[in-house]
Amino acid sequence: MKKNLVLFSLATILVSTSCSNHSETTESAVVNQETTMSYFGDSINPEAAVPASEIVSLISGKDSVQVKITGTIEEVCQKKGCWMKMNIGQEKDMMVRFKDYGFFVPKDAAGKSVIMEGFAFNDTIQVADLKHYAEDAGKTKEEIEKITEPEMRISFEANGLIIKN
Repeated sequence: MKKNLVLFSLATILVSTSCSNHSETTESAVVNQETTMSYFGDSINPEAAVPASEIVSLISGKDSVQVKITGTIEEVCQKKGCWMKMNIGQEKDMMVRFKDYGFFVPKDAAGKSVIMEGFAFNDTIQVADLKHYAEDAGKTKEEIEKITEPEMRISFEANGLIIKN
């Protein structure tokens, strides 16, 4: 009887201790989840990145510029994650591809913050490529058929990037 009372007391202490530790662990996991960063491609340092909205002035009068920028992912290739678009302000976006097709990003990365390093350059994207990107993005056949002219835009080749989760 005494042995059962000791076992019962011990079990009660273990249960109450484990419950209190569980809530601390859950809270810590949420904090860590908010600050998690995922790295892709070459290793880069997240410091000293300029806002994506500055890319237009940085490349003005140049063919290309090496830069580290930060911003928000607008859209991701839904087939493989092999390209993404980033808003650069003034109702413009920038096509981002990955050096040597060497890495991809998660297909659910739209809306997340990103820091990336690489080359921004002025680019003419041909109709066939625009249609290919539209297909990858899941656009309808009608939307794809409306693409009839090449686009001049700023593009980016990322050597490495960090997505903040």
